[in-house]
Amino acid sequence: MTDRTYRALLGGLLLIALSFDLNLLMYVLIATLLIEGVTNWRIPLLVNKLRRTAPNMDTASQYTNWRTPELIHKLRRNHSNGTENKHALGHRSYRFEFEAERAWRLLIGSLLGLSFIFFYQVLWFIPWFMGFAIVGAGASGICPMEFSLKRLGFR
Repeated sequence: MTDRTYRALLGGLLLIALSFDLNLLMYVLIATLLIEGVTNWRIPLLVNKLRRTAPNMDTASQYTNWRTPELIHKLRRNHSNGTENKHALGHRSYRFEFEAERAWRLLIGSLLGLSFIFFYQVLWFIPWFMGFAIVGAGASGICPMEFSLKRLGFR
C-alpha cells in the first residue's frame, strides 16, 4: 500500500462518515491519524511489512536505509580529488528533524478533531474541505499540505 492509496482511502472514508453521520467512524479516523502521528507507525508501512513487499517509487523517498555501505562509499568518493560528494548522497539541511508525513498526520488529525468534535456547528465546512482535499491528494499524488510542510523545513 502506498501513501497515495492510503490518502485516497482515508479521504473516501472521511467523506462517507460525513455524508452518513457516522460519528464513530470519524472518531476512529481522527484517533488513527493522531496515533500514527505520535508513534510514526503508519498503516501503509505496516501493510507493506505484513505483505513482505518492498517499497515502490511512491514511498521510496520515505526510506533512508535503502543504500548499502558500498554504494554510500562509492557515492562519497569524488573521482577527481577524493573529497566527499554530498550532493550525490542527497544531503539537505532540515530546519526540523521531524518527517513531513508525520507532521501532516498530526496536523490533519488535530484539525479534524478540533473542527469536528469541538466546533462542528461553526466550522462544519472544514472536515468536508479536508475530505475532498485528501481524496484529491490521493487521486493525483500531489499533496499541497505536505509540500508546504517540506518547504517549512520538515524532513
